[in-house]
Amino acid sequence: MAAEEIYDYILQHIDSESDYLQALYRETHIRLLNPRMASGHLQGRLLKMLVQMIRPKSVLEIGTYSGYSTLCMAEGLPADALIHTFEINDEQEDFTRRWLSGSPYADRIRMYIGDALQEVPRMGMQFDLAFIDGDKRQYVAYYEMVLACLHTGGWILADNTLWDGHVLDKAAHGDRQTAGIQEFNTYVAEDRRVEKVILPLRDGLTIIHKR
Repeated sequence: MAAEEIYDYILQHIDSESDYLQALYRETHIRLLNPRMASGHLQGRLLKMLVQMIRPKSVLEIGTYSGYSTLCMAEGLPADALIHTFEINDEQEDFTRRWLSGSPYADRIRMYIGDALQEVPRMGMQFDLAFIDGDKRQYVAYYEMVLACLHTGGWILADNTLWDGHVLDKAAHGDRQTAGIQEFNTYVAEDRRVEKVILPLRDGLTIIHKR
């Protein structure tokens, strides 16, 4: 059976996404470059469920893009929790901030424009959960920065860690993003400070637990 048929079957047998998320996903494909970067229905429902399971009070997201994943995580948050999401591309702000502020979960979201590697340490905050979905060339740097501000027992979700199968390339052929993901996967696999598992969901999702 084709992978597309399996994917369609899965979507027919999981919780539906809201009309608001459907509209955002559609607008992302119409208005933005690289719409594949949006998490989408399946990953979005998983993010919501993971948040409901972990029940974090503070969430860090690196890479907001159109805000789809932000809204899915915010949907699963307790009412008194917050997600702090960072987008480095200031040209993205007008589109994304409008969708976040117009959502039912706007009071649970704080959006920042800037480099998370520089800005997060200045906040002096500790987080229960982090979602890494930024520049693939910086994944190891993000990881170390996040670990430093993550509570013991906290969780990291790292997106795109199979990178459309390119992680199997023996050489990155000058592609620094592929090389960045390969480096990250090896780095985390050898890190005894954490437990980790890679899910072959969409483009790969790594779940990491800080001991």
